Amino acid sequence: MAATLPQGEEKGRAVRAMFDAIAPRYDLVNRVMTFGLDLRWRRRTVRALDLAPGATVLDLACGTGDLCRDLAAAGYQPVGLDLSLGMLRNARTGAPLVQADAARLPLGDGAVEGAVSGFALRNFVALAPVFGELARVVQPGGRVALLEVAHPPGFYFNRIVPRIGGLLSDGAAYRYLPRSVAYLPPPRELEAVLASAGFGHVVRTTLSGGVAQLIAATRVVSTAAERARAHR
Repeated sequence: MAATLPQGEEKGRAVRAMFDAIAPRYDLVNRVMTFGLDLRWRRRTVRALDLAPGATVLDLACGTGDLCRDLAAAGYQPVGLDLSLGMLRNARTGAPLVQADAARLPLGDGAVEGAVSGFALRNFVALAPVFGELARVVQPGGRVALLEVAHPPGFYFNRIVPRIGGLLSDGAAYRYLPRSVAYLPPPRELEAVLASAGFGHVVRTTLSGGVAQLIAATRVVSTAAERARAHR
C-alpha cells in the first residue's frame, strides 16, 4: 500500500484487491492476532441484535462468513454480502451469499429485520451512504450491531499485527490495517452519522479494554425524510 491512504473509488478498488489477496488465510490470521478474542466479540455482536428467533439478518461485508455462522447458531436467518469475490469463495457458511457494494445493496426496502458487520466500517468508501442503505433495508424497529476496532489503536495493533500478518499472509495488507483506523470518525461523529441515517438508541460499548468497539442501534419507525415523502 502507498504511504498515503487511498480515497474514493481508488480506496474501493484497493480494499477489494487486498481482501481478495488475504482471503485464503484470513480466518487463521484473525484467530492468531486476536488470541481468539474475535470469536467472543462476534458472539457479543449477535447478542446485541436482540431480535426474535428466525429473523432475517444481513451480514454486511461478511468476509468468510464468521458472523453468518454465529447468526445461524443464534437462530437467525443470515444473508451475507461482500465486495470481495475472494472472500466469498473462501466462505464457510451455508447462508446465501452475494457479491455487492454496501453502498448499493441489492435488497428491497425493509427486506431484513437486522444487520451486522465485523471490522468493516473503516473499509467502506464512505459511511453515510452505507448507513443510508442499512436504514432502507432494515425494517422499522429492527436492529443493527456493528463491530469495529477501537480508535486510536495501540502498540500491539500498530506493531505486532503487521508482523503476524507478514508471517502468515500478506505483509502489505496487514501494514495497511492499523493505518486504516484513520478512516474512522471519532465515536460521537460516527454515532451522529448513524443517527442521521435513521437509527436511534445508539449505544457504543468498548470491548476487551478498548481493543474493539461495538455500536448497536435501532431503526427508528420513520425518519424526517420518510415523513416528508409520506405527506407529498
